[in-house]
Amino acid sequence: MAKKSTTGGIFEYAKSLIIALILAFVIKTSIVEAYKIPSSSMEDTLLVGDFLLANKFIYGARLPFIGYRFPAIRNPRQGDVVIFKWPVDQKTNYIKRCVAIEGQTVEIVDKVLYVDKKPFPNPDHSKFADPQIHPAEIDRRDNFAPYKVPPGYIFCMGDNRDNSYDSRFWGPVALELVQGEAMMVHWSWSPDTAAPIVNLADLTTIPQSVIYNIQHFIQRVRWNRLGQIVR
Repeated sequence: MAKKSTTGGIFEYAKSLIIALILAFVIKTSIVEAYKIPSSSMEDTLLVGDFLLANKFIYGARLPFIGYRFPAIRNPRQGDVVIFKWPVDQKTNYIKRCVAIEGQTVEIVDKVLYVDKKPFPNPDHSKFADPQIHPAEIDRRDNFAPYKVPPGYIFCMGDNRDNSYDSRFWGPVALELVQGEAMMVHWSWSPDTAAPIVNLADLTTIPQSVIYNIQHFIQRVRWNRLGQIVR
């Protein structure tokens, strides 16, 4: 009897673990997912090394494998910080701010963004790193001809306006490529050029990296950013 009871207990534990893993997978792929910020295009709203939680349900959660997408609670609005698949390859995750929705007209004149001929307010932590103004003949960064966003699309730009590869250069984002809305910074790890780089061809770099990061853990964590709501 004891053997049967032990076997039954193991089975129940395994079943509970499998159910938990399935639920975690469904939540991750359909409701909430974590993303890492790899570039400076959203500075200073988001920094390199920030880890975000994104609400995937608000724009229509997609069930894994079968591809079914639930109806959206709402579509992206102006000002939302959205995660989407880059339209060029439809694989790479990008994060930018939605500045215009379908039917609205976007124009940039000497770095000033206009939507439907009205200045779009700069986000609180946005920035312009380059004082020079590029004419339209050079590129579309600072002067962008009026463009009407087509139905089913949004126009996205980085908050670091002078250092962002966004809809100004590769066009609008289809709603079907939008993955979710950024909610909160749950972890923030400051880059450190002195930190040892892990090289799998040299296994000694693994303990070197671990030891270094333990020694500098307090300094590398951006404590003031943990739990910060993305706006």
